[in-house]
Amino acid sequence: MAGTQKDAAQKERQVVLSVHDLTVGFGSTIVLDNLNLDIYRGEILGFVGASGTGKSVLMRTVLRLLPRRGGSIKILGTDYDEATDEQRVALDTRLGVLFQHGALFSSLTVKENIQLPMREYLDLPQSLMDELAFLKIEMVGLAPEAADKYPSELSGGMIKRAALARALALDPDLVFLDEPTSGLDPIGAAEFDMLIARLRDTLGLTVYMVTHDLDSLFSVCDRIAVLGQKRVLVEGTLEDMFAFDDPWVQSYFRGKRARSVVTTEQDATPTAQSD
Repeated sequence: MAGTQKDAAQKERQVVLSVHDLTVGFGSTIVLDNLNLDIYRGEILGFVGASGTGKSVLMRTVLRLLPRRGGSIKILGTDYDEATDEQRVALDTRLGVLFQHGALFSSLTVKENIQLPMREYLDLPQSLMDELAFLKIEMVGLAPEAADKYPSELSGGMIKRAALARALALDPDLVFLDEPTSGLDPIGAAEFDMLIARLRDTLGLTVYMVTHDLDSLFSVCDRIAVLGQKRVLVEGTLEDMFAFDDPWVQSYFRGKRARSVVTTEQDATPTAQSD
């Protein structure tokens, strides 16, 4: 009954990203095989899996950076294969991407990096682009003076925030984050997680987050999807992860490095009182 209610609730939510029967391969190697995944409006989905299972391959395929051999991808209800050039351009402006290491252009300042999507897709005067860039800089928690700094002058945490500001440059509906807290210390990672959650709530974003960070999964993700055996093995809440009978999933979510998460989850579970 509980499963039926959950399925019904999900059907009522708007699907922002729908991946159906996706197959991706390189040469004779199949990386993803008939993979299916839906992401719903307003949620933060944490996407996890063992190294080499194809997490980044899936994200890059969804973004059309890699070709696929089969299946369909619909973003915001539009199938790229069936869209006109104008529709594809319009859809591109509704997506934002933060790559794992920021991928900022080293020869451009933070402000100029943020303005790149604006220059590509919009026809705006420089004064307005400057104003918008400073707004995005403030939005991600950077000081105004960061605008004129080059990536080489930034700390790792500042690079992540600058890259996030660029991802938000066009006010996207759906944001892709590839290992957003990698390389950050625990405090910096926790602050970045809270920033993502705050931006989701403030801007109404939908967030697709590839991560290995258990703290991120526990603190800000509404749902989790696990990639393995070339497909999505399980998706749902942390409770669903704990209940799923798979050696890797159990080791990941109940292993020694996950003890604090498991303990917190168990502490939150009511126990029957003895007579």
